[in-house]
Amino acid sequence: MKWGVDMAMYREVDAIRVDTEKRKVAERVVNDMEVHLKINETVSQRFTTSPDALREFATGYLLGEGLVESVDDIISVEIRENMVDVRIDLEDFDIRSELVMGSDCFGGWRHRVEMVEPVESDFQVHKDDIFSAFQRMVKSAVVWRTTGGTHVAALVTEDDFMIFEDVSRHVAVDKAIGSGAINGVDFSESFIVYSGRMPADMLIKVARVGVPIIASNAAPTSSGYEAAAETGLTMLGFVRGKRFNIYSHPERIII
Repeated sequence: MKWGVDMAMYREVDAIRVDTEKRKVAERVVNDMEVHLKINETVSQRFTTSPDALREFATGYLLGEGLVESVDDIISVEIRENMVDVRIDLEDFDIRSELVMGSDCFGGWRHRVEMVEPVESDFQVHKDDIFSAFQRMVKSAVVWRTTGGTHVAALVTEDDFMIFEDVSRHVAVDKAIGSGAINGVDFSESFIVYSGRMPADMLIKVARVGVPIIASNAAPTSSGYEAAAETGLTMLGFVRGKRFNIYSHPERIII
């Protein structure tokens, strides 16, 4: 098998294409891997992700799940192949980890919403900026255009456009959040554009770090709709062409 241009993200494999005839072709498929995230030697989670930006993923995951308050709480992130070993400094880590890892036992996403401070931001975005960000995201999504196998997420500020692709839509957003945190972004003055459905756990992740707006080309779920409304998050769906739906807190979108 031949590796693609971006060796980490995809590779070429042999396939048989069937249309008006049958023929052998070389197809590009996205690479995925199982990543083992270990926190303070006591808590571990396994994820299926794309093999790049694992430091950003770990940082974004810790922040989005409420396991740390800021990057200052992260002592170290060590990456060894598919192992990400994280050390964090929090006195109440045991309680936080139990609430995150055992959330279903504590009432699921509704309980997690109660743990999130409402998003308080006067940040506004013009509708044309939403369309422009989506166009830029699609043009920049090289692996998606090559393989069709990734989700895409971008954290957008006045000065930065931090875009990541991953086989998991949640991890793509984690990487965008992690990159923003590492680079000192003011989340209250930013928005996220991404591809994929918007369930409650995705909305909670975004609201927890204080990003006020999320926009997707796909649909919300009912839990996502309720989570956005309760956390003060502006949620846009079905961003396609020159239209979108605003499902919650429309005051941040300038029409």
